Amino acid sequence: MQGQQRPRVVHFVTGGFSGATQVAVDLCRAARRSGPFEPVLVLRRKRHTPMQRVEALRAEGLEVHLVSGWAHAVTVAQLAALLRALQPQAVLAHGFPEHLLGRRAGLKAGVPVLVQVEHNTLERYTPWSRWWTRRLAQHSAALVGVSEGARQTLLRLGLPPDKTLAIPNGIDLTRFAAADAQPFDRRLPQILMSARFARQKDQPTLIRALARLREQGPQPRLVLAGTGSGRAEQACRALAQQLGVLDQIDWVGHVADLPARLMQTRIFVLSTHWEGMPLALVEAMAAGCACVASNVPGVEGVLEDGVTGLLVPEADPEALAAALARLLGDEALAARLGAAAREQALHAHSQALMLARYEALLAAVARPSQ
Repeated sequence: MQGQQRPRVVHFVTGGFSGATQVAVDLCRAARRSGPFEPVLVLRRKRHTPMQRVEALRAEGLEVHLVSGWAHAVTVAQLAALLRALQPQAVLAHGFPEHLLGRRAGLKAGVPVLVQVEHNTLERYTPWSRWWTRRLAQHSAALVGVSEGARQTLLRLGLPPDKTLAIPNGIDLTRFAAADAQPFDRRLPQILMSARFARQKDQPTLIRALARLREQGPQPRLVLAGTGSGRAEQACRALAQQLGVLDQIDWVGHVADLPARLMQTRIFVLSTHWEGMPLALVEAMAAGCACVASNVPGVEGVLEDGVTGLLVPEADPEALAAALARLLGDEALAARLGAAAREQALHAHSQALMLARYEALLAAVARPSQ
């Protein structure tokens, strides 16, 4: 089956290029190459939607549309009109509040199959949004959590267990094929964290841990990769200045070739308050980094403490500093954890496995009308 002969599946997601956006993009890329469905990506435009990245997706052959994001009612109306024109067999609505808006638009447009994809374990649900979530669940074929923690979040919202399942996020492992050719002892003895500057992420605790390390003697380089809230980034810079570690930090913004940088790095940190399924952590695991992460929902089940990495309590700079000191002072331990993390990523977090699970779900629920 070729091109438009395949039934269309729309992936609706934020245009903020978060982890949820990346998953939707990866699913569209993989489905475009092969499979029973023709993917269409629809982004909810945000103030900071990078149009150059949108155009880059179109240039590689993806069908990409944008709808207004300034008001929910406008988003739903524009998306419903687009869905009527596209006539997809299914809409996969990724993330909050997009899973509400996308399914409401799908109902208006008469889309046969609606699927919620929950990408986080903590969202700002109000009584009104909880009511919509439960109502839309009645009209949805499936409710997907991107990790077991995310699935449990859906169940705590009172959603039907028989429709609720977990499909863990996966990554393109071919981008990390060269990791085994980067011996651990030849990597840079630095710390890297790749994450948006946002309320969810916790760069401040990592900066405080860096200051604790400096008091004890070690002064490793810290690389902070990622964009996001300018206000949050400025607050982090001010904190680093106050604590006397600004000279140890490289603020590199968006990194186009993050796999290459990860494969040159010994230690990766995910300091965070909550997660759904942390792609940045899985990428660091695939790169063979020794990983340290906050022990929060969404990270549980991805990183096993003492086996594939080190887990530390949330927002605890002393514990994070102690974990980093262990890895900096014991290269053999760091190398062992990095190798185990890579094996786990190769076994459990491939993009191919993720796509196969979504295709199996859609094959079961999205049968084209005769």
